[in-house]
Amino acid sequence: MRSVFLSVLALSISVFAAEAVPRIGLVDTKAIFDGFKGTKEAQERFDKQVAAWEQDVADKQKELATLKDKFDKQGMMLSEERKRALQSDFMAKQADLQKMAQTLYGKDGKLVKENEKFTGPIIQKIRGIAQQVAKAEGYDLVLDRASGAVFYVGKEDWDLTQKVLDRLNADFLSTDAPAKDAPAPAAKPKAK
Repeated sequence: MRSVFLSVLALSISVFAAEAVPRIGLVDTKAIFDGFKGTKEAQERFDKQVAAWEQDVADKQKELATLKDKFDKQGMMLSEERKRALQSDFMAKQADLQKMAQTLYGKDGKLVKENEKFTGPIIQKIRGIAQQVAKAEGYDLVLDRASGAVFYVGKEDWDLTQKVLDRLNADFLSTDAPAKDAPAPAAKPKAK
């Protein structure tokens, strides 16, 4: 009888202890992204679009080179008016090429947007599946090994954001309040 009681007590303690310790899991989004079959398909579509843009840039560069070559070879024989027209045409095409390059490769360029268009849905899918697995297998917290980001939090009470914000604001107000109400410090007499 006593051994049954001790077994039940030990089982109860182990169940209680298992619930008190959070289950933490890791995912490596880079490995998942690289291993996902849909990534290869998206990468191929992205590469085709980038290749088309690069061909457009190459065509414009070739056009500029041809224009410059024409000017260099025929420059001595051309009238001043024709020289100015060719120079103006060259400068306009060069400006167009620079604008195109900025539109494609700039900070908020088409290349960045197109990459987000192809990778965004994959990243969202990875995030969703990781959260489903975490919930199904009872994980309380899932971290991303590749970025260090938190992927899933199973318990809302783990979020300390509001508590930290409240304390930060309280500390700010308590240190700021006396400064407003306190008299200005007296000026120190100058040493002679």
